[in-house]
Order: sequence, then C-alpha cells, then structure tokens
Amino acid sequence: MSHREPGGFWTRYVFSRDHKVIGLQYYFTAMAMGVFGGLLALMIRVQIAWPAHDWGWLEKLLPDALAGGVMKPEFYLALVTMHGTIMVFFVVSMALLGGFGNYLIPLQVGARDMAFPFLNMLSFWLAVPAGLVLLASFLVSGGAAASGWTAYPPLSAVKEAVPGSGLGQTLWIVGMALFIASFTMGGLNFATTILNLRTRGLSMFRLPLTIWTLLISSVLGLLAFPPLTAAAIMLLFDREAGTSFFLPSGLVFGDKPLAHQGGSPLLWQHLFWFLGHPEVYILILPALGIAFDVMAPFVRRPVFGYRATVFSLWAIAALSMVVWGHHMYVSGMNPLLGEVFAIGTLAITVPFTVVGVNLVASLWGARFRFETPLLFVLGLLSFVGTGGLGGLFLGNAVSDMYLHATYFVVGHFHFMIGWVTLFGVFAGTYYWFPKMFGRALNERLGKLHFWLSFPSVYVIFLTMHFLGFSGMMRHLYDPTQYEFLKPLSGFNQLITVAAFVLFFAQLLFLINVAWSVRHGRRVAEADPWEANTLEWTTPSPPPHGNWPGPLPEVKAGPYEYGPGPGERRPQAEPPAVPVGQPAA
Repeated sequence: MSHREPGGFWTRYVFSRDHKVIGLQYYFTAMAMGVFGGLLALMIRVQIAWPAHDWGWLEKLLPDALAGGVMKPEFYLALVTMHGTIMVFFVVSMALLGGFGNYLIPLQVGARDMAFPFLNMLSFWLAVPAGLVLLASFLVSGGAAASGWTAYPPLSAVKEAVPGSGLGQTLWIVGMALFIASFTMGGLNFATTILNLRTRGLSMFRLPLTIWTLLISSVLGLLAFPPLTAAAIMLLFDREAGTSFFLPSGLVFGDKPLAHQGGSPLLWQHLFWFLGHPEVYILILPALGIAFDVMAPFVRRPVFGYRATVFSLWAIAALSMVVWGHHMYVSGMNPLLGEVFAIGTLAITVPFTVVGVNLVASLWGARFRFETPLLFVLGLLSFVGTGGLGGLFLGNAVSDMYLHATYFVVGHFHFMIGWVTLFGVFAGTYYWFPKMFGRALNERLGKLHFWLSFPSVYVIFLTMHFLGFSGMMRHLYDPTQYEFLKPLSGFNQLITVAAFVLFFAQLLFLINVAWSVRHGRRVAEADPWEANTLEWTTPSPPPHGNWPGPLPEVKAGPYEYGPGPGERRPQAEPPAVPVGQPAA
C-alpha cells in the first residue's frame, strides 16, 4: 500500500508511516535498550565474581540497592529479571523483527510499503511505552520485578512475596501486555505484506530466506502470544481481584496464611512456555535467514538446498509448538509425558541440522571475501553448532534433571537466543547499512568489533557450561556461600572480565554506527556488494515508495551466482540471450 509522502518533521520522522523510518525507529530503540540491558548484565557479573566486595562509591548512585556498599539479594533478583526481559523482548525481538523486518520486507518483496502503514506506526508507538513502563519499575517503591524473566508464581502472583513483587511486578505485566499487542500488530502486517504484496514474478519459492523466516516467525508469534496474554490477565486477577488461577491453598507469607485455594503455579508454566519455546525460534530463525542472505554475495555461491531449507524451517516451527514441556521436566510431570516432550524436542534437531548443514554446504567451493558481514555470519554459524550441541543435553529428560537449574542452561541460552541472534543483527547491520543510509560502516572498527566479541562470547558462555557441570546453580546471589563452589571463584572472575571486554566491543559498534550515519564513506552505487535481491535495485537510501519508477519485475531466484568471477543474475534481470537467438 502506498501513501502520500509526509511533509513535516513530525509526520516524516516521529509518527511516520514509512516502513523504512519505522524500521530504523525500532532498530535504534533496541540499541538503546541493549545498552541498558548490558549494564544490568555487568552488575550481575560483578556481584557473582566479587559477592562480598564493598562498592561504596556505587552506594551514592543506588543507595537502596547497595546499602553499605554491598548489593542486596532482592536487587540482584531484579537485575536478573529485567536483564532477561529487556534483552529477549526489547532488544533481540525489536532489532530483528521490528527493525530488519519492517525495513526489509517491502524492499525484498517489491512493495511500496507495508500492507497497513498506520497499523505499522501504531505498533511502534505501543512498543515504546511498553519499554518505558518496564524501565519505570526501577523507580517505584519496592523496585523492579524480581520473579525472573519467566515470572513464575507465587513470586509474581503474591504482592508480599519479595519487594519487587509489588508495583514493580504489576508494571512488568503491563509492559509485557503492551509489547504483545505491538508484536501482534507487526506480525499481522508482516504476513499480509509477504503473502499479498509481492511484485510481479516473485513466487513464494523466489523469496529470499530472510523473508521466509520473518513470515514463519510472524505466524509463530500470532499462534503463541495469545496464551501468554490470557495468562497475564489471569495473573493480574490473582494479584488484584483475589482469584486463584495460579495460587494453591496452604501458602504462607510472613507468618500470614493466604486465602487462595485451588490454583496451580504449573498452569502458568505451561502457558508461559507455550510461548517461550516458540519464541526461541521466533528470534533464531530470522537470524539464520539473514545469515543465508548475507553469506551468498560474499562467497559467490548459490545457497545450498534452498527448498529443503524452506521446508525444514517450517518443520522447526511446527515442532516448536509441541515441545514446551521440556522446560518443565523437574516440575514433577509424569515420566511418560516427559518422554513425549523429549522425543519431540530431539526431533527438532533433524530439520535444524538440515538448515545448519545447508549453511555450511553453501561455503563449499566459495570465493571468500572476508569482509565484516561475512565474519559475523561465520561466527553465528559457530555459535549455532556449539549452542545446539548443548541443547541435546537439555532436551533429554534424564540429563536435564541434573543440569536444569545450573549455569549450563545459562550458557546454552545465551549462545542460542543471545549471540546467534545478536550476530545476526550485526551481520545484517554491516550488510544493509549502505542501503539504509547511503554510507558504509568503518571496516576496521567492524573487524575489531568482531575479534573482540567472538572469543569473549566463548570465554563467557562456554565456561558457564563447565560451571553447570560442576553444579553451580543459576540465580545464585553469592556462590561462595557453598563450600564446593568456592574453588570456582576464579572462573567467575574470568567470565566477568570477559563480559567487560564484550561490552566494550559493543560500545565500539555503537560508536561506529553513530559516526557512520553522518560521516561514513559515501556509497555511490546502489549495490556495493554485487548482490541479487530486490532491495539492491533501488537507490541508497531508498526514496519514499522505495522505487522512483515502476516496481521491479522478478525474473530469477535470489541466489543465482555463477562459477566465474562477476557471474551472477540479479532477481530483476532477464536471462541472458544465447548467441544467435532473438530476444523474446
């Protein structure tokens, strides 16, 4: 759908209906939230590495959280809760789906804009207050929510449970409700645009894999978010109206028995993980789609097994909807039911392996151009292998019983939903930045960003796997209170030092982005990477309506690269006419 080009500042840059502006709004909002989420992570790591240290100078900034210079346990739980919530929903989701999804979908399918531009604008302006409400919870009495990013009852359902269970938890629920509404609007827009607004000649099996993964993620979100919405409403009723959806009888807080009866905390776990596990793939799949799209121009090879990859992506999505129970093996479920979830979980490894093998096979016989976008794709591929291997242990009920509440889970989670997705964001940023701004990011800073980030991720999260094997529990405020964990203090300190290096690397990335928007090297050509997909057929940055003339007509697939140097066929280019044969 096309709409009139805005004239004033507010309609052009603030309340814009242009998908490109909205995509950038999502992207930069995610980056700002990422800085905040990263600072929370550093505070968590400092507490774990030096739990008894007196941080007197920080007490002046956070007098309630660090009374006497030592972090309070309830503030530590709030840090863990808010870090997880911010990074999963307000950084990775916003950047990959809100940012790249909004910016790329019309450009890669040959459309003037999203199907519903006003709904698109509204989705962003619901996401912003969602984030602000969440952050505001740090300022209220009792502090931010402290029940974990999964908000398990009774900590999330009883206001007296911990200090963060009061108004802070209510604000968490409201913020998440606004985010879900925003995501639902975006998902409807994505699916409608991809299915209905493709340009002439662009059949479904000529779509770039980024578009396939965004479509699948949208469908997953539309199916999986409603149960969490219902659960959030039920949780509010338990907190404010005295209902007992998630609260059983016999609970006592502060020597005061509660009147609730008949509820079940496990009901919340089922409803949360019915979203929570598909959410893993809602985030990982777009990162993999970006990896395929970015890789092809830098290896000058067609993507291996395109159709098999598409079918495997759909198989992953379907199976992800029926395996949520593997997060609940230790909840006391019937072992036979646990076995059903285990079989389904391990079955996902088959299509996921197909996708991973096709990524690797696409490198066979490649003519590598080791520029920054490709480095991040290769790093992403490495993390998929390492993190995916850890998932085999957690998908099996027998091994998960031992590892479930340990740092093994923290390491695995951060490899997959953390750094696979963030390396997808970085690869996409370095690749599409010239299209977005008509300028290039600094290549030296980009490679420094990669070489500081890649080993740091392994030092941090691979070490966490070994801490988990050693029995170190997650959500642990002070590991030194257990004698058997005291010898591991050196590892925790190593992880914390590497975390500061990793955070510094991301600051370099943000400096590179901020500087290059205005001062980066100008990119004169529309297609600096010699890529094939439709977004490279329009000027950089694209004008309002995306193409100054008629929309392109697709004649080829997205990854048609030949064996010789410079041999390729862009999607909008007709096939070469053999010698002696007249043109059609």
